[in-house]
Amino acid sequence: MATAAFVWNVANGVTLARILLVPLVVVFLLLDGGDGGAWRWAAAGAFVLAAATDRLDGWLARRLDQVTDWGKLVDPIADKMLVGTSLVMLSLLGDLPWWVTVVILARELGITAMRLAVLRYVVIPASPGGKLKTVLQSVGIALFLTPLGQLPAFLTVVAWVFMVGAVVLTVVTGLDYLRRGWQVRRAASAGSGPA
Repeated sequence: MATAAFVWNVANGVTLARILLVPLVVVFLLLDGGDGGAWRWAAAGAFVLAAATDRLDGWLARRLDQVTDWGKLVDPIADKMLVGTSLVMLSLLGDLPWWVTVVILARELGITAMRLAVLRYVVIPASPGGKLKTVLQSVGIALFLTPLGQLPAFLTVVAWVFMVGAVVLTVVTGLDYLRRGWQVRRAASAGSGPA
């Protein structure tokens, strides 16, 4: 099995920058110490910047013909690092219930494992629902990273609307991916049976 060696190009550099922003989100949240001040805004800003690079690296890779195996492998890992780390930090700080973090992370890790298991048969692309889930997660997390307690109350409601929408789509799209993975596996098993 070939390994995905790092190839330096603009698109992979953007992916690497997203990975390097993840610890900054953590450091900024820890520096805040629960005060809800400038460090909290810095954490939200670092998250938004990192989340924005998710679209940018893929676009650059296709536009500049810089698609690499390393990028295809590491891009989704970088996404899960950003989302997972941010959710865990928000739960550790008591800003987000653990059940939200557990549901989202269980789905993300489970579907990633399932996609890897069926990879030898087919690549299961992201669905429109999966893409919407990512947008809702990103907006919800970004809002929760801000000092909501110091902002108008309606923003907390907006943050929860996005987060609940993200959780619902996380479960629905997760079930859809499982259904599609099961169909791929079943079709592959039927095709390899005795003639």
